[in-house]
Amino acid sequence: MKYNEVKKLNNEELSDKLKNAVVDYKTMKLKHTLTPLEQTHIIQQLRRDIARLKTELNLRKNQTN
Repeated sequence: MKYNEVKKLNNEELSDKLKNAVVDYKTMKLKHTLTPLEQTHIIQQLRRDIARLKTELNLRKNQTN
């Protein structure tokens, strides 16, 4: 997910996507510890998506204060 796509989402969509991304990240990490994944780059992409979503949420929170 690109940062431009993140900026277009509203706050509810951002928080929903963040929750889903965190759940996906945790399940992927668990699967990877049990049996190595072939596409390990997905874990890194999820981690970066989570960071993008959290950054945008924090920016919006700070702008309203």
